[in-house]
Amino acid sequence: MGDEAVLRTDGIEVPLARRLDSSNPRFTQIMTLHREAITRRRPTYRDPLSGYSVFTAKFLADRGYCCASGCRHCPFEQLP
Repeated sequence: MGDEAVLRTDGIEVPLARRLDSSNPRFTQIMTLHREAITRRRPTYRDPLSGYSVFTAKFLADRGYCCASGCRHCPFEQLP
């Protein structure tokens, strides 16, 4: 479960395109919510479409490992 994962250098600011592509019509809104949550030191924000809670990249990085669940803002890059 998540071994051999390393933090990406841009992992806090830039989500992997396969998890949140910049062509998503809600990309700007989602990234604004993400930044606001980090600024307010909150571990999550509410997704504007689904209403689900989404972990911030900061929370996931501070946790220290990748759970391999496909988190939207996962700051890790799993190695093969």
